[in-house]
Amino acid sequence: MKNTFFAMMSRMKYIKRWALMRNSVRENISEHSLEVAIIAHALAVIGNLRLGKNYNPEHIAMLGVYHDCTEIITGDMPAPVKYDNEIINKAYKEIEKEAALRIINMLPGDMQEYYMCYFGGEKDQEALKLVKAADKLSAVIKCIEEEKAGNREFICAKNSLMDSIKKMQCKEADIFCDEFLGAYGKTLDEL
Repeated sequence: MKNTFFAMMSRMKYIKRWALMRNSVRENISEHSLEVAIIAHALAVIGNLRLGKNYNPEHIAMLGVYHDCTEIITGDMPAPVKYDNEIINKAYKEIEKEAALRIINMLPGDMQEYYMCYFGGEKDQEALKLVKAADKLSAVIKCIEEEKAGNREFICAKNSLMDSIKKMQCKEADIFCDEFLGAYGKTLDEL
């Protein structure tokens, strides 16, 4: 059925993240995607102002908004399952492509091409790298919040995520970590 795209997007709030972990506070992909969009936008601004890049921060933010929306159909596959086995990872990527196509087909025909970049059609690898870095930073922030709540369940995940961010060699993410990440450990009064 056409014209159900936006109603489907509103269902992001029903998809829970971190399914294999004991959570102090539940997180859904709608909340996560907003945070990724905010961070991705910030990374693009950092790149433009500090590193002489020519990013489109608003476009990159929108890539962040839609980066996990196929999970409305697929659910959130836990990282240890998704990335542990090459066969599973390859199969899951195919499932994600099918889910993206299904979602795109929920738009009227004249809008589909415009939205395609958010569903696997983006060619700008630097923009995609910023969104990937923002996704990992959002996950680190979740780990920090869980640690603050006394939940030790996320300590290994945080360390692993920080290592993967360093390996990305994304200067924008490194700057964000140096200048902004520490504030996420503060209380409201300390902010």
